[in-house]
Amino acid sequence: MAWLLNAIYGLLLILVSPWILWRRVAQGRYRRGWRAKLWGEVVRPPSLDSTDKAEVIWFHAVSVGELQVIRPLIEVAQRERPSTRIVITTSTDSGYELACKLYAQHTVSFAPLDFSWAVQRAVDRIQPTLLVLAELELWPNWINAVHCRGIPIAVINARLSAASQKGYQRVGWISRAILYRIDWIGAQSETYRQRFVELGSDPERVVVTGNIKFDGASPDRSHPEVERRRGELGLCREDIVWLCGSTQSPEEGLCLEVYGRLIQSHPNLKLMLVPRHAERFDEVAAAIASTGLPWLRRSQMTLGSDLPPNRDWKIFLADSVGELRWWWGLAEIGFVGGSFGSRGGQNMIEPCAYGVVTCFGPNTRNFVDVVQILIESQAAEQLTRPEELAPWIDGMLSHPTDAMAMSKRAIETVSSQRGAVHRTWSTLVKLLESRSIHGQSLSP
Repeated sequence: MAWLLNAIYGLLLILVSPWILWRRVAQGRYRRGWRAKLWGEVVRPPSLDSTDKAEVIWFHAVSVGELQVIRPLIEVAQRERPSTRIVITTSTDSGYELACKLYAQHTVSFAPLDFSWAVQRAVDRIQPTLLVLAELELWPNWINAVHCRGIPIAVINARLSAASQKGYQRVGWISRAILYRIDWIGAQSETYRQRFVELGSDPERVVVTGNIKFDGASPDRSHPEVERRRGELGLCREDIVWLCGSTQSPEEGLCLEVYGRLIQSHPNLKLMLVPRHAERFDEVAAAIASTGLPWLRRSQMTLGSDLPPNRDWKIFLADSVGELRWWWGLAEIGFVGGSFGSRGGQNMIEPCAYGVVTCFGPNTRNFVDVVQILIESQAAEQLTRPEELAPWIDGMLSHPTDAMAMSKRAIETVSSQRGAVHRTWSTLVKLLESRSIHGQSLSP
């Protein structure tokens, strides 16, 4: 099967190469990591050689969102198994930049593409004791290369949308072969668990753990990272921050238009825009500048300096990667992007954990179970049309008692859903210890 998959991947790579080249030239993407992607030349853990029997956990997180998922697990691993080496691989430029920032003390590398020679080489270099895949990364050659060495494989915080399930069912023989080789799947919900079983997973190997993102979301507005940013932006008690996070086109334009109307009746309102993709930062900056309102740009600020900030700003562009979890701690009202566009929504747990009065649009297919929990608890609001955004924000600003009640429900709801990290980590430890007991060779 490997040669067939290699041929398919090679053909696909040839077909998309003009698009990759265009994005490389026009947007500066896809310029790094090709030795790791094509040849498996991933970064080797420090001092690891053929005689080193150190325990190695290989975490793979495809991009920014998945890197936040694995964060609490890595923290637990550092605390409870300090001698264990940790390797983090990711697939995107933004993911790599964030991983280097979050996990500087660990080994960070681009992940191999699913060519058989690349994944074989990567496994040889990393020599993992356990492979942990975040959410859903079912690559046949990769999983087969790890499985054939007797290395346990776990999928954590697993989710499988109805559309993805149908897609995998079209190649059912491949899907069943992949799932057979996975030792354990920690599903976010019973719905996702049932889909994995219907796709071919062993029911005894698929367990509902809950959503790790509930555990990873900080509820602490007084956290030093939040307070530092508050001071650097010059925010005071009278300011009301409306944050629009993980936005895509055309959501920034919508938020700017709505904000232009809202400040007429709410002069203390400030707008923070946090676009999802770094390549759109300049585009969004131009849109903000065209409003004529005073604004600040994260990348042009001297953060951490003793210079007093310009408090006259009305709009703040957070053109950075990996800071959204702290920006949410400054907001009273929030809109979660990707929900009026085609992306399928973004993480609405983080703002709710802080008690941000949160809304989002109708397209939230990536967070169906989370949305259901929040809506049933009246902890957030799902809007059906962009035209509803302005009156909803205005209503929350004009009726602070209603806003405070929703804020309290949001905090309580997120708190009630915690515990997935403990349930997941306890199983990962069992897989690690099982590997140690069997004493299987790490080499082919």
